[in-house]
Amino acid sequence: MSSRGHGFTLLELAIVIAILAVLMAITAPRLLRARMQANESKAISALRTIATAQTLFRTARIVDDDEDGVGDYGTLGQLVNPGGGIGPFIDTRLGSGASRGYLITVDVTLGNADTPAAFTANADPRVAGKTGVRRFFVDETSVVRYTSNGSAADAGSPPV
Repeated sequence: MSSRGHGFTLLELAIVIAILAVLMAITAPRLLRARMQANESKAISALRTIATAQTLFRTARIVDDDEDGVGDYGTLGQLVNPGGGIGPFIDTRLGSGASRGYLITVDVTLGNADTPAAFTANADPRVAGKTGVRRFFVDETSVVRYTSNGSAADAGSPPV
């Protein structure tokens, strides 16, 4: 009869830990890449939601700075709380500029006799290379565009 106990030896535990470390080293980059892709998909979806909300906001003529009967586009705050008893066009989380790993910004140009109403919305990773790689852009055309080289996306960037 052996007097050996029923536990694991130090060598067996070291082998198991080494195998787990190798598995983690293989799967961790894939997990990070999958998370970044999910964040990018969420950012694209957020910009599409903003583009649709902007169209509805403008059609509702909540803001008509030059009083030409054609509405202007709204800021994120105006899309969340348009006033006048009208419900929100986007939810408060998106209105805060947050979209899982991305920062959303909206700039509005009010229409006047010389300049048509316009808006631009950008989605940029909070931490480039960790929460996302690509940068996104949408304007009144509702075409979502991107860059993947770290530069800001704009109307000249390729569509998604």
